[in-house]
Amino acid sequence: MANEKNVASEEQLLYATWLEKGMLIGLVLIVISFALYVTGIISPVVPLDELSNYWNLPVKDYLAAVNNNFLHLQHPPTGWAWLTLLGKGDFLNFLPIAILSGITMLCYAVIVPVFMKKGDKAYMIMAIVEVLILALAASGLLKAGH
Repeated sequence: MANEKNVASEEQLLYATWLEKGMLIGLVLIVISFALYVTGIISPVVPLDELSNYWNLPVKDYLAAVNNNFLHLQHPPTGWAWLTLLGKGDFLNFLPIAILSGITMLCYAVIVPVFMKKGDKAYMIMAIVEVLILALAASGLLKAGH
């Protein structure tokens, strides 16, 4: 047993490669989006000097107040509505977070062809189901809680 070497499988290496690339892209984008936000290069919805006035609010109240005071949309931005606000510094940082959150789904999708090539139907099905479950969870179609 002492002479056995741990060797990563093809799918493990592929998964790890995509995970590392996605993590690095997400990290770089977080740093860039934060810099654009705090320097004011991209103006935020909520001005930085007023931000502390909203920190004590529950998220539902925060969104309503920000909408009433700054956005003036028909409804406060919930769910995937942040995509329409990517031009604002305080919403731009959601994009790298979404990338980091979604990279696992991409990694599972990338290894499906490897399982298919190996004829490993069980793992192929599990990877496909994992992608579908993560996509469904991210979609916002299922809601739980209050």
